[in-house]
Amino acid sequence: MLARVDLRGSSDVRRALARPPVVGDDIEGAVAAIIAEVRSGGDAAVRALSSRFNGWSGAIAVSPGEPAAALERLDPELRAALEFARDQIVAWHEVQRGEAPEHLRSGVRVREVVVPVDRVGCYVPGGRAPLASSVLMTALPARVAGVGHVALCTPPRADGTVHDAILAAAAIAGVDAIYRVGGAQAIAALAYGTESIAAVDVIVGPGTAFTAEAKRQVATVVAIDSYAGPSEVAVVADATVAPVLVAADMLAQAEHGPGGSAAIITWDEDFASAVEDELRKLLGAEGTDAEGWLRAGGRVVLVDGPEQAMAAANAIAPEHLELMCAGAEDLVPLVRNAGAVFVGVDASAVIGDYVAGVNHVLPTGGTARYTDALRVDDFRKHVHVVSLAPGALAGLAPYVTTLADAEGLSAHAEAIRLREKS
Repeated sequence: MLARVDLRGSSDVRRALARPPVVGDDIEGAVAAIIAEVRSGGDAAVRALSSRFNGWSGAIAVSPGEPAAALERLDPELRAALEFARDQIVAWHEVQRGEAPEHLRSGVRVREVVVPVDRVGCYVPGGRAPLASSVLMTALPARVAGVGHVALCTPPRADGTVHDAILAAAAIAGVDAIYRVGGAQAIAALAYGTESIAAVDVIVGPGTAFTAEAKRQVATVVAIDSYAGPSEVAVVADATVAPVLVAADMLAQAEHGPGGSAAIITWDEDFASAVEDELRKLLGAEGTDAEGWLRAGGRVVLVDGPEQAMAAANAIAPEHLELMCAGAEDLVPLVRNAGAVFVGVDASAVIGDYVAGVNHVLPTGGTARYTDALRVDDFRKHVHVVSLAPGALAGLAPYVTTLADAEGLSAHAEAIRLREKS
């Protein structure tokens, strides 16, 4: 079922695990056309695109009373779970706020004023599953950061309604406005604004390859969190773990939909085969859509041992990295590239999806090599504030004028010399 990559005896791990180029539909061109349509057509274009892709062209905005009503209708156990997840997420993201630094040297006092952005747009997929947890993961850190207005875009169902779980989560998270818009058109509307949807400063949230591409294209006018596209998992595992648990976690991530990847990295070929057997059992005789997605994006990576396994994991740079093997904790210092790391048999990535408190909006597509999980600072700006102690200018001026003269910036130097004379 899973493609096999045998790295045993190989030293060029990164090249062997290079991601294949994206083939198929022209996603970039299709998304560019959607964005252009929304920019020129506003609400009318959003409705037309929603009709084309979601089968709905009615009211864009959800009325203010709907989230609270959905919260009251919600099953008590689901409400309790959402509220527990909220408390976990808020607690971790509160820690991220930290103290603004202050520094004094050579008579120069440097501080930072931490300022939240004014408006944030959260994108929450809703076509395949009502991802209420993504409402919490995107809106709550913005609230912790102090953002004044949080908007939510999510695709409607065929009848134009938004799932109660998403509406209720929005009420729990304190979302200000909800719009029945999905896909690239939602990202374009949040970035450029329409008659109904005000433009925002930051767009965050997971989605399909189309949504991720739209975020990439609008990143010249708004900030985005990361390339949070189709879900990924890599599991470093050995025979000390029940194969069915590895199979279950791979299947859990494949459940998010097509375009993702799932890899088992192991130095035990028999164990890899056992995981594949368990995958077949979990899928059953009829299989599911996930079987096709695993065939397309699933791999067994065979390595010489734990150190090469970590080299392989770093080369993949997965969204979720699970360490399910003997001495798992000892491998954590070897992690270089991963969105989030889950250590030990019990710490499934699914825990991170819901209640660990860490954010589940994570970098995909190999971008964990240079970016990280959604966090409070994605919604804040750090403004430097500089002041000088009395008499400090005299000691600094010679250095400033020397540097300015060397660069040929005479007005810079004169601005300081005038102060020395005054």
